[in-house]
Amino acid sequence: MELFNFYKNTFKHGIHPPEHKNETNGLPIRQFPFSPLIILPTVQHIGVPSKVIVREGQEVVRGQLIAESVGYVSVPLHSPISGLIKKIVNVPSISGKMVPGIHIEAFPSSGQEAIEGIPVDLDASTPEEILKAIQDAGIVGLGGAAFPTHVKLKIPEGKKCDVLILNGIECEPFLTTDHRVMLEQAEDIFTGIKYLMKATGAKETIIGIEANKKDAANYLSSKIQKGSPIKVKVVPVKYPQGSEKMLITSLLGLEVPSGGLPIDVNAVVVNIATTAEIGRLLPHGQGIQERVITITGPGIKKKGNYRIPIGTPLRYVLDYVGVEKNMSEVYMGGPMMGVAVSNLDISIVKGTSGIVVFTEETVNKTENIYPCIKCGACVDACPISLNPSKLGILAKFEAYDLMAEEFNLMDCFECGSCSYVCPSHIPLVQYFRLSKSIVRKRNSNNKNAVHAK
Repeated sequence: MELFNFYKNTFKHGIHPPEHKNETNGLPIRQFPFSPLIILPTVQHIGVPSKVIVREGQEVVRGQLIAESVGYVSVPLHSPISGLIKKIVNVPSISGKMVPGIHIEAFPSSGQEAIEGIPVDLDASTPEEILKAIQDAGIVGLGGAAFPTHVKLKIPEGKKCDVLILNGIECEPFLTTDHRVMLEQAEDIFTGIKYLMKATGAKETIIGIEANKKDAANYLSSKIQKGSPIKVKVVPVKYPQGSEKMLITSLLGLEVPSGGLPIDVNAVVVNIATTAEIGRLLPHGQGIQERVITITGPGIKKKGNYRIPIGTPLRYVLDYVGVEKNMSEVYMGGPMMGVAVSNLDISIVKGTSGIVVFTEETVNKTENIYPCIKCGACVDACPISLNPSKLGILAKFEAYDLMAEEFNLMDCFECGSCSYVCPSHIPLVQYFRLSKSIVRKRNSNNKNAVHAK
């Protein structure tokens, strides 16, 4: 079958960690119960946080705007439940920082139906109006990055989008969210594609799917009419193929330049679940109130794929699905690029793609860190051909400017492949994450100093 004749131009390097997807990839999406208390942090996306526009003691209905966007790189928040605003205070976030948040107490007798808005007419709307509708719906990248989608879709002056790529790769171990969305929300996906193609001016759409999701590839292909500008391409299983630059290389045989964006090769990449939400919400003029996540791992009793209201407390989620007594670590996202949680009082946010819980027996124990032995395993694994070994040594000597200027530190997207293969157990990706934050802060300070003169 032509669909499974793998495209020869895959990206270089990469790794093959165990997938651990079998326990949930066959489980349909189920609605998660509404928590009696929703805690919504206003910091849920890259850019300027939302500005709260409700007051304590105010009653709200599900889908109501409760925090507005501030500027262009910002999106609003909508109430995930009908209830009462109990308080507006600082709340813990996954980063460890306290951020402004909204506590909403659910009305016990409410059916929690979402209010209908003004539908976005695909035929009558201009590309700019579609982008504004996507922003007003509060939609961000649901693959984990949480970058405002309308900003990503805006084509810069002098550029053009020839191809829209839908990212259905989901290469992160354990997670099956996108897999289930492709099987259960095909109509939403194809509706979302129509909005996206008009917004970007793309002439064709390619849905990229890894070979471990052949059922989803076959199903979506069966829905595509002959002569349609939409097609499905299946690629071999490899991590981190879900990175948009790697996916562009795999599907198009093109390489995004260092420091560049997909639009530099006339492409725009959008997560498949994000596309489904656009197709689900815009025809009803609604804002995003919930998302699908995978809850799994050796420490979870009721594993599955759930549609969960945003703002649901993590502690409530774990109590509902049940955890093993020897629970050891909880990850928001997958084990490769996700974040180990230090506080169970945080909430589900728009960028939460999964919750993975490990037991004491299955968690990767912290091992002794040994000096680099110059084996080159990290170099062979790095999908963008950096030299993690050299960068790691420079990080130890705090040579951050040298890392950025001569060794392309800022191209690293923190996939964790280098740390995964390192026989010396050097936490390279953590070194790089810290180094990048220091470089960004220095650049910001230098920029502010220039403006102050």
